[in-house]
Amino acid sequence: MKPILTAALVVAVLAAGAPADAQNASQIARVRGGASCPGCNLFQGDFSGLRARGVNLAGARLRQATLSLSVMNRARFANADLRDVDAYGGVFSSASFAGADLTNASFVGAYLDGANFSGATLSGTNFAGASLAGATGLTQGALNRACGDEATRLPGGLSIPHC
Repeated sequence: MKPILTAALVVAVLAAGAPADAQNASQIARVRGGASCPGCNLFQGDFSGLRARGVNLAGARLRQATLSLSVMNRARFANADLRDVDAYGGVFSSASFAGADLTNASFVGAYLDGANFSGATLSGTNFAGASLAGATGLTQGALNRACGDEATRLPGGLSIPHC
């Protein structure tokens, strides 16, 4: 093996094992207790069944987190990283997802009436069976990158491709 390749291989192996963006357990525990935590690192946190009305998680990293069956009415997720989140059956009425990245998130059967999606990234987001009838900030262009089904409720004049 050439010396340059060996050095590059060592650097790659060391970088792969580094937990640079690992979750913050104390921040996850705070949010599980119902506290706000804007900008926190909640990566892969389990918040299933959480009841936290009005919690502020703006700018937080919730990538791959579980929010299934949680009730988070009026929660603030503005500009948060919600990629690959599982929010099956969650209740997020009047929540703000403005500017949030919801790429590949699953909101199957979720209640999102009154939620704000202005500027949110919805690529691959699954809204099958979700209620978005009173949601704001949704555009046809953003919904064209998401998916739903015949049970998905949308504001008038909007449609969504089937999953």
